[in-house]
Amino acid sequence: MALLEIEDKNITHLIGYGSPQANSLLSLAALAKIKGWQLEFYVDRIPDWLKDNPIGNYRIALELGAEVIAVSKLTDEPIHPHDYIQAKKLGEGYLYVPEGGRSPIAEQGVAKLAEEILDWVQSMQVENVCVALPSGTGTTALFLHKHLKAHGIEVLTCPCVGGKDYLVQQFEELGESCFPTVLEAPSKHHFGKLYLHDYQTWKALLEQTGVEFDLLYDPLMWRCLSEWLPENKDKSLLYVHQGGIIGNESMVPRYQRKYGE
Repeated sequence: MALLEIEDKNITHLIGYGSPQANSLLSLAALAKIKGWQLEFYVDRIPDWLKDNPIGNYRIALELGAEVIAVSKLTDEPIHPHDYIQAKKLGEGYLYVPEGGRSPIAEQGVAKLAEEILDWVQSMQVENVCVALPSGTGTTALFLHKHLKAHGIEVLTCPCVGGKDYLVQQFEELGESCFPTVLEAPSKHHFGKLYLHDYQTWKALLEQTGVEFDLLYDPLMWRCLSEWLPENKDKSLLYVHQGGIIGNESMVPRYQRKYGE
C-alpha cells in the first residue's frame, strides 16, 4: 500500500530479491507494472528447466515485464543476492524492497488490514476473535498484532522459515518489543521441502471448504492450528489467506511427482 501511494516521479526502478518462484516476485512485478517502473529482481540462480519452461510466479512476472537476474551469472564469486544489491550501490531513481517486505513501510498497509478486520468483527458482532496467519519474515503478523492488541484480538502465527528464535529475531529487527503468539510445528519443518502431511492438509482443506490455499505457507499454519483449536473452542478463528495461488502451478506438480495423486 505504501509503495502504491508513492508519488515520486524520479523513481524508475524497483529492486528486490528472493527465489525465482517467490510470491513477492509476482506481487512486485504487478506493482511495478501499475506504477510504470522496471522491476529488477535478483536471485541466486535460475534453473535451466525453468528458463526453458517458465511456470508459476516466474512465468507471470516475466509476462508483466519483470527482469529476473541470476547473480551466479554476473560474478564468479559466490555472493548472496542481498549482498550483491548492497555492493551495487543503487543510485537515484532506484527503490529497494527487502525480501519478504521486512520493512517499516509495510506497517501502513497492514494497519489498513487491521482496520478492515476490526470493521468486520464489529459488523458481524463476533466475540473472542483470534487472527491467524503463517510467517515468513513475520512482518504482517507483527504489525497486525501491534494494531489489534488494543482491541483484545490475539494474533497467532508460526515460523515457516527457521524456528521460533529466528522469527523473534526478525520481529526485533523491525524495532518492536511486543510480539504475536508464536505456535510451533509438532515436528521439524524446512522451508520449501515437500512434506506429505502438508499436501494432505492442503487437499483436506480444499475438499472440506472449497478454498484453495497456498502450498508453501498455509498448510503448516493449519497443522499448528489443528492442535490449538481443541484447546480453544471458545475462540472465533479468523484466518488470513496467504494468496500465493499462482505458486501452486509449480508446487502441485512437485508434490505429485514425489507422492503421486
